[in-house]
Amino acid sequence: MKRGRLDRPVWDPRRVRALRRHLGLTQNDLARELGTRQQTISEWETGQYRPRGLSSRLLSLVAERAGFRYQVADAAQDRAEESDR
Repeated sequence: MKRGRLDRPVWDPRRVRALRRHLGLTQNDLARELGTRQQTISEWETGQYRPRGLSSRLLSLVAERAGFRYQVADAAQDRAEESDR
């Protein structure tokens, strides 16, 4: 997984979506878990905004505790699903 400052993952749209799917949550469910709005999750997943600061750290903690490992295969599956839409 690509890492950023202080060896934390960089939360790009595909990673956010992959984590949410790994957790088996809807955008609304994840928003509730993180204490944010569904629209915020949607904006992260579409690349309109990126999680920063505390949001990024919280995603990293959730991912770590859930045993989430972002794989190249996950990205390929996301691209295939997007092309089907």
